[in-house]
Formats: sequence, structure tokens, C-alpha cells
Amino acid sequence: MKRIYLDHTATTPLDPRVLEAMRPYFSDTFGNASSVHWYGQQAKTVLEGAREAIAKMIGAHQGEVYFTSGGTESDNFAIKGVARALARRGKTHVITSKAEHHAVLDPCEHLVDEGTEVTVLPVDGNGLVNPDQVRGAMTERAALVSIMHANNEVGTIYPVREIARVAHEGGALVHTDAVQTTGKIPADVRELGVDLMTISAHKMYGPKGIGALYIRKGTEIDSLFQGGGQERGRRPGTENVPLAVGFAKALELACSEMGAESTRLASLRDLLEKRISKEFKDAIVNGHPTVRLPHILNISFDSRRLPLEGEVLLMNMDLRGIAVTSGSACTSGSMQPSHVLLAMGRDPKTARATLRFAFGRSNMEEDVEVVVENLKEILALMTHAR
Repeated sequence: MKRIYLDHTATTPLDPRVLEAMRPYFSDTFGNASSVHWYGQQAKTVLEGAREAIAKMIGAHQGEVYFTSGGTESDNFAIKGVARALARRGKTHVITSKAEHHAVLDPCEHLVDEGTEVTVLPVDGNGLVNPDQVRGAMTERAALVSIMHANNEVGTIYPVREIARVAHEGGALVHTDAVQTTGKIPADVRELGVDLMTISAHKMYGPKGIGALYIRKGTEIDSLFQGGGQERGRRPGTENVPLAVGFAKALELACSEMGAESTRLASLRDLLEKRISKEFKDAIVNGHPTVRLPHILNISFDSRRLPLEGEVLLMNMDLRGIAVTSGSACTSGSMQPSHVLLAMGRDPKTARATLRFAFGRSNMEEDVEVVVENLKEILALMTHAR
């Protein structure tokens, strides 16, 4: 049985070129980058080279990039760090949206217990946040606006640049989670106008366990951890040199191949959307029709016309060798409907009967036909069983 992987938003396979770039730093150049001797300074030079490369590719300065364990830590670092730092100046208000990843929503909820007011903005039927909504939510106490660059479930790209302008006019800092966009579409911190930006290596064919937070120079932010002076005192812990090298290499490859690969993935996405829309009249395409990521297609089946058990649909796809999911990888093990789709106005049953297809480098046009044919057979069996 041929297996087809269509869950590249959850993670991506490690690129062999990235593995080769990392290999020497697991054994040959093994020093602790914080050590002052020759071995440590060798590692330090490599670490800073990786930092500089990543910074350049996102439009930042080298000293504005801080390595973390991944996207979730970076989001927590940005939101809690800024909120706690600015709370000392009376700025105790954070603004976000209902469609954010839980790595943003949960830290915001945690801050409520610390006395921070959190405004969670609604999204429209396409999953978009309107900059005017941000303007309407601003208060004199606003410390931070955190709006993702693009949605990880439906692929809608947000007007971050416009939102940042509104937030800055109101005296707030701006954070964006760019985990799903970096390496797929341009994600330049200066162009977006953000103060903090989250990125992660394993979403772009790099290693798991490493991410970064861009922090604009001069930004007030508290550390999440204490215990060392690494990352200029803001993120203590022994630096992971091999993974930093892999991160930089993965981003370099993704950026250099972005134009051609984005065009190719968008053509696969559009072909699958066309085929599904033709074959299944009860299918609903979720997300913005044009302002969206090239590799994500999110489809729900209208529960009013075609009642389906979403988890059974997913399991049947997997049994046929097709790996898809219904939403964020962090919550796909849950039987709860997607909070993103609910925020967009889908009813719970329709939200459960959802498939998210996320294309990547391994996918080809023939995969689309395999998916459609198997989906036809599965839906026929499920509807007949009812």
C-alpha cells in the first residue's frame, strides 16, 4: 500500500541536506557554546553563524533572534514576557483572536489569573480579523496585540501589517505567530512591522525541538526561565548547536525554493479543491478563497445534508494509507470540534466532519486522484452504513 502524507502543517520530514549540515555538530564540534575554552568557542562561532543566517532571512538583526525549544515556547515567551514586563507600568491589557493556536490562547488565559484583561476578537466567515476590530478593542492599557500571520487550520493569511500599524498607533506592541508561514510565503519582520515573531524549524523540513523568537531591539520583555546567562540572559539553558545549524539550513533551503515550491503546492491544492467540489456537493471549503497559504486545503461536509462522524472519516483515510487531520496537531487527538471552525460559524457537527489536507515536497499530482477516489469510496460506505 502506497502511503500519502498530507499533514505537513503538523510536521515535515527532515530534509537530508539538513541532516548532513547538522551531522558534524553532534560529535566533532561538541563543545558547550557558553564555555570560554577552544571547544566552546568553536561551538559559539557556529551557533552565532546560524543565528545570523536566520536573522538575515527574516529581515532581523542577529541580536534580535533568540533560540527556543519551538513554537509553543516562543509564543509563551512573547505573550507572558511582554505582558508581565509592561504590567509594571500599568499596561495590563492583551488583545488576540478566537482563531489563534492554543499556544497563544492558553497563555493569554493564564494571564487572566495574574490580573491581565484579555480581549479575544471574533473572526469572520473566512477566518479573518479586521484591523478595525483591533482599533475598536484598543485601550490605554493595551500592552500587546497577538495575531497570527496565517491560520494553521484553514490557511487564511491575516493583514498583520495593517493590524501592527493600528496597534502601534494605540501604544501596544505586536506579536505574530509565523510558524506556518516562514519559508512558505515572505515573512519579513520589518515588512510586517511586528515587534515579536515566532518561528519553528520542524514546519520547514528542519529538526524538531528548536524554534526562535524575534524580539525587536528595545522591546521590554521578561524571561520565562531563570538559571543562566545564555541567549543574552533572556532564555537560559545550554544552546543546542546542531539543531540551530539544522534550523538555519532548513530556512535557507525553504527560502531559496519558496517561489517555485509555493506555485507547485498551490496548483495541487487547487486541483484537489476542484475535484472535491465536483465530486461532493456537500463539501464546504473553509478559509479565505484567495488570501491563503499555498499548501493548505480545509474541507468540511455539511452536517445538515451529509451527517458524518469525523473521527471515523479520519480513521478510514488512515487505514487506506492517507495521512490527514481535522485541525491543529496539538488538538487532533481530541474529539472536540475545531475552535477555529466554530469561531468562523460552522456548527459543531460540521466542524467535526472536517479534513485538513496539507501538501508538501513529497506530494505529486497523482496523490490528488488517489485521495479523491478513496474519499469517494469511504463516504459511500459511511453513508450506506447509516
